[in-house]
Amino acid sequence: MNLNFIDFSFLDVLDIILVAVLLFYIYKLLKGTVAVNIVIGITLIFLIWKITQALHMEMLSGILGYLLSGGVIALIIVFQQEIRKFLLMIGTTNFSTKRGFLNQLKFLKKENTLDVDIEIIIRACVSMSKTKTGALLVIEKTNNLDFLINTGDQMNASVNEAILESIFYKNSPLHDGATVIRDNFIIATRVILPVSTSSKIPARFGLRHRAAIGVTEKTDAICLLVSEETGEISYINNGEFVLYETIDDLLDKLQNDLITA
Repeated sequence: MNLNFIDFSFLDVLDIILVAVLLFYIYKLLKGTVAVNIVIGITLIFLIWKITQALHMEMLSGILGYLLSGGVIALIIVFQQEIRKFLLMIGTTNFSTKRGFLNQLKFLKKENTLDVDIEIIIRACVSMSKTKTGALLVIEKTNNLDFLINTGDQMNASVNEAILESIFYKNSPLHDGATVIRDNFIIATRVILPVSTSSKIPARFGLRHRAAIGVTEKTDAICLLVSEETGEISYINNGEFVLYETIDDLLDKLQNDLITA
């Protein structure tokens, strides 16, 4: 079989690789969210459009073509959080360090669970819940949080129940702000987080809740929060409250969400 008519160059290979990387990041940002259903719907419309074009069904292909071309603005509105998170991921990547670069190449590896001792963190949250000690914990996943860490006090301590409780003790100078955890290490305290301006957040939630929602809107980090008023433990991911029934249920949800693709 003579395949000389196929003009396949190095740039074509590079083009395919870059598209694959782009699609992977889109998948990673949308994984586990309702936005996936929207993407599936758009993909089906696109495939039907291509089929109608191939079958020379001019009227239907024209309608679908106008629908897809006019839907760009709608997509920007619908996916504004995901687009912001994607741009933030690219903009804050520290390619000068080995860890920052390798974090962006995790798609070359099989799925793995981040090395974070969730049980210790949850025990600390339960203990602080009983004494109504306010706490805000941010667990870093694949998006580098150095741009937030620089706003607080850097630390390098292994995740420990007693240390976490002492950080958020009411008379501790470190209790204000958030504590960031990376690879089972407490790497920063008193961190200032971006506050969500969403009007969907009930008025009963204060700045601590808005900060937790804000950072999970802009990055793929996850947050555990202990309310100072009620002692309730909240779990926030992708800018939303994750409901759970028991502490064991919370543990399972956290372990599943700490699996990185």
